[in-house]
Order: sequence, then C-alpha cells, then structure tokens
Amino acid sequence: MRILLQRVSSASVILEDLSICGQIGPGLLILLGIESADKEEDLDYLIHKILKLRIFDDPAGIMNLSIQDIRGELLVVSQFTLLAATKKGNRPSYIRAARPEVAIPMYEEFVQKLIASDLKVATGKFGALMQLHLVNNGPVSIWLDSKSRDY
Repeated sequence: MRILLQRVSSASVILEDLSICGQIGPGLLILLGIESADKEEDLDYLIHKILKLRIFDDPAGIMNLSIQDIRGELLVVSQFTLLAATKKGNRPSYIRAARPEVAIPMYEEFVQKLIASDLKVATGKFGALMQLHLVNNGPVSIWLDSKSRDY
C-alpha cells in the first residue's frame, strides 16, 4: 500500500459532472494506492503513521504536531497510479494495483478506520475521474509505503 500525504490548507475533489464530492480545510490530502498483496497489517501500519506523523507546526514554527494534535481534516482519494511500474519502457504498468473487488473493501476499511479516529474525513469517489484542487501548505509532501518501512 502506498500513500502520498500532502499537508494542505484546503483541498477538494470535483467529479466529472462538476459536483464537489469531498472537501476539507487544514489537514491532509491522502492519495492511496492499494496493491493486490496488501493485508490488514499494511492498512493498520499506514493509519497509525498518518495519525501520529508530526508534520504540523507548533507555536514555535517547528513541525512537531500530528493531525490529531491540531484536530485537522482528512481527504482520502484512491489513486492506483501510485503503484506504477516504470522500470521497463515508457508506458507505466499497473499490474501490482489491486482489482476493484479487492481494492474497494480495503479502501472503505481504510476510510472507516480514519473516521474512528474522530477526525473529519472526506473522500473522493472510487474509480471515478476526479479533479483535485488543493493548496499544499509548506509545501509538505510525504511518501509512505507499507512494504518499505525503513524510510
């Protein structure tokens, strides 16, 4: 499971019909890629990291606070392209990305576990063509991979 976290001042997801699907104020935009081989432990590892990662400024301007500390908001968007394999050729392969019958339940469980943290959680629409609008605060963007925990 791979995640690109972006610390944002605000973010929203707009669908093809131009309706707003989800939007947040200060917090984290979470782009989530689910692999075929992902298990519950991958999900739990990343949920813990997201909730505890100290990437928000304290009063001294030092990144020392977590999303929970600031009572920030979360926007989760499924993005299978995070699993692109680009080693061979020029056309990315998405062979490692989970099929919808595996990815959708895992995505939904991921969202439910974040909701259980008692923070506001908004989402995109799984499998839809979406436009993301965000104001990256910092900018701060952090890559997390449940299979590479040595970062």
